[in-house]
Amino acid sequence: MTIRHFARATALAALAATAAAAVLTGCTGRDPAPVARPTVAGHPTTTAAATVIPYELYTHCGIDEARIGSTYFEAETPLSDGSFNPPPGWDNPTQHGTMTLLSPTEAVFTDSKGHEVRFRARKGADDFKRVCE
Repeated sequence: MTIRHFARATALAALAATAAAAVLTGCTGRDPAPVARPTVAGHPTTTAAATVIPYELYTHCGIDEARIGSTYFEAETPLSDGSFNPPPGWDNPTQHGTMTLLSPTEAVFTDSKGHEVRFRARKGADDFKRVCE
């Protein structure tokens, strides 16, 4: 095996291990996806009134909470199929879109499918309300 093939095989093995760990954490992980994660091609956009960031919203157990930086937000109107799953039409386990920070305590998630969820910061929160199991 050449050094080039070895490096590629090592990189693929690391990627596979990371993907497997992500799948295994499922709903039992403390923070599997709800943090703002700007994409490689995207960076936060700031206007006079708001900051817009690419965002992967964790939907696996319904749409109820989001973490942006160190602030925990809760949906003004939580969304679920009634069994703590995302409603029909939402991707699972995450939905790609943007989070618009209207103020330090208000945010709105939107995506290309037309979904819109308004969030409010939970004052004094230092963790999620419930851990999805």
